Amino acid sequence: MSKALIAMSGGVDSSVAAFLMRQQGYDCIGVTMKLFNNDDIFDDAVARENTCCSLSDVEDARSVAFSLGMPFYVFNFSHDFKEQVIERFIGAYKSGATPNPCIDCNRYMKFDKLFFRAKVLDIDYVVSGHYAVIEQDTKTGRYLLKKAVDETKDQSYVLYSMTQEQLAHTLFPLGVLTKSQVRKIAESQGFLNAKKRDSQDICFVPDGDYSKFIENYSGESFEPGSFVDTEGKVLGKHNGIARYTIGQRKGLGLSFPNPMYVKSINPAENTIELCENSELFSVSVSAVDFNWISCDNIKPPIRVKAKIRYNHKEDYATVTQASENSAHIEFDTPQRAIAKGQAVVLYDNNIVIGGGTIA
Repeated sequence: MSKALIAMSGGVDSSVAAFLMRQQGYDCIGVTMKLFNNDDIFDDAVARENTCCSLSDVEDARSVAFSLGMPFYVFNFSHDFKEQVIERFIGAYKSGATPNPCIDCNRYMKFDKLFFRAKVLDIDYVVSGHYAVIEQDTKTGRYLLKKAVDETKDQSYVLYSMTQEQLAHTLFPLGVLTKSQVRKIAESQGFLNAKKRDSQDICFVPDGDYSKFIENYSGESFEPGSFVDTEGKVLGKHNGIARYTIGQRKGLGLSFPNPMYVKSINPAENTIELCENSELFSVSVSAVDFNWISCDNIKPPIRVKAKIRYNHKEDYATVTQASENSAHIEFDTPQRAIAKGQAVVLYDNNIVIGGGTIA
């Protein structure tokens, strides 16, 4: 009997994933990762309800595991999470980038630390409630990452960094289901979290105030600096670079004849460049730390669809491999507010070709 380690967040998705694996005859162990000390992150009960990873989520996961007759454990990865996710998040904002900590959490926690723990325990598969599909290409033998059947919930974008070994030993049982089907299964099994709403926020920034979190967590403050136009003319004062992201219009605290947006952030000069909307568009993207999934490399350049943000609609582009782990993408049509630090992920229809960090 194959063994499966189920990553259980306390939400409905991972709970149904656990149920489906038990139903398929796997020997399952439920695990919740303790990623931080709750009192270090949460200021109030309202914030706790809007995110995952709280103490109540652990108890929800434990309850479901118990109902399924599964052993359940909590693995303390708080030190690794601080180092690999929170500090990367803070470092990105300090460098003028816009990070995606969910990608780092998947990369360094679920499919690194948890994957390694499964190998040590001689467990065959790591299972999660992600909406994506893994298939093996019968011709090449490579494992492919594909979009979920329910494209409104598809999470392939945040999984682009998975290696061939990880894909070979990971199962996503929800990839072929819709969210409504998942909730119906949870209700049929009487899971207490069947109607639990999805977490909408970054788990360690439950109120969405990134700059406040960074200052409170690190003890560092971001000094005010100058807003400048594209020619370097000073337009006014900003309140610290961590409070702004590329493409932002609201909250600038300035009035202009025409709407102005954040075009770029310069930490060295502590300046933020503003521009009109038409100047936010670009066709070129350079990406580093690139991970190829459907192939080892590409030669010559190939046609793809590329996605520059999680909620962004992918668009046609040509990708050229610049080095072993970097690529250059040229879009057919200009894309708005391409942000350093976000991921660009390449698709061939529903297959993930690979992805990297926008440089």
